[in-house]
Amino acid sequence: MPYNKQNIRLNNGGHIPSIGFGTSLITGDECINVIKKAIEVGYRHIDTAAAYKNEVEIGVAIKESQVKREDLFITSKVWKDSMGYENTLQSFNRTLKNLNLEYVDLFLIHWPKNNNDKLNIETWRALEKLYREGRVKNIGVSNFLKKHLEIILNNCDVIPAVNQIEFHPGLIRKDTIEFCKKKNIVLEAWAPLGKGKMLNNETLISIANKYNKSVAQCCLKWCLQNEVIPLPKSEKEERMRQNLDIFDFEISEKDMDVINNMQFFAGSDMDPNSFN
Repeated sequence: MPYNKQNIRLNNGGHIPSIGFGTSLITGDECINVIKKAIEVGYRHIDTAAAYKNEVEIGVAIKESQVKREDLFITSKVWKDSMGYENTLQSFNRTLKNLNLEYVDLFLIHWPKNNNDKLNIETWRALEKLYREGRVKNIGVSNFLKKHLEIILNNCDVIPAVNQIEFHPGLIRKDTIEFCKKKNIVLEAWAPLGKGKMLNNETLISIANKYNKSVAQCCLKWCLQNEVIPLPKSEKEERMRQNLDIFDFEISEKDMDVINNMQFFAGSDMDPNSFN
């Protein structure tokens, strides 16, 4: 059955599925097959970006899946080299053409441009235009820290609905997370499994064994219990199914505290403060 429970309410009244499917580094015919399988398994929330170079393939997979468009939640993002008001509008037009869709459900600024508030604001105003036109149902940001968000909030008409950040055991940006929750901005987690590096951690293995679940399932449930939407990625059907099968257990408060207080041990080295 498609996953369709516990949709999360956005600050504009819309809803977003509480688990998404990540697509970075999946391209070509393989991408078409993987996305079709993910939709068949039950994913309805697909996350892509112009920078992933797979929007065309995802568009093909969506069409061939024969699932109703209104039952899918599709996200894409504008890349750093396409920021600015006019450039962003042009980038979105390419995205829409590539996906072969009439609208996307969520469009994000992929990364903030450090030390260039004007460019970030101009890009956001382009997203606001797309939102007002109805070509985008929801708009948001990705990899924005508190300081980046404050610039947007001080110069916007539409508050971001979503902030997608790297989030996994050992990497919790508390200031940004607390700020987003205070402003009613929903958080999403890219690399919720630390690009697979979480899976061999002894602490996580021990906790997962208590619940008769895999480390991956435990990490994804940990995200949800922290009110963060995980965006796992897998090319194997069995793992796709496992990653959806996380609603029959709860991690105890004690175990949540253990995971929440883990030190950084794996993940990306892309810091929003310096990644330009």
